[in-house]
Amino acid sequence: MAFGTQDEPDEVMNEINMTPLVDVMLVLLIIFIITVPVMKHAVNIDLPRASSERELTKPETILFSVAADGSYFWNDQKIGDADLEPRLAAEAAKEPQPELHIRGDKEVRYERVAQAMSAAREAGVRKIGFITEPNPK
Repeated sequence: MAFGTQDEPDEVMNEINMTPLVDVMLVLLIIFIITVPVMKHAVNIDLPRASSERELTKPETILFSVAADGSYFWNDQKIGDADLEPRLAAEAAKEPQPELHIRGDKEVRYERVAQAMSAAREAGVRKIGFITEPNPK
């Protein structure tokens, strides 16, 4: 048998083999026939409508100052040492609990500020912060 004779023409096959394509399409059709009824079996429930946003209530802020002579000020009103603990206990019982901002004079003894902080912690105040002045440049 000789190669390249005219009895067997070397022609390129110009037709697409459709069998693998049909097999793939039949498999996809079977998958869709099985999955579509499963996806449509759902219980119709009329769900209530609700807002998903949280209501943000800003807690009030108490400005607590300690003057240079050691006297206490509650929102710019002078109070005595005996009035401090009942006020702190009343504020600690509120919901949401207010923030206590302590502003101490730079000339005051640290002992007075520490006493106020200790009284606030004993009363149950959880949010305590300090107010300072920035350094002049």
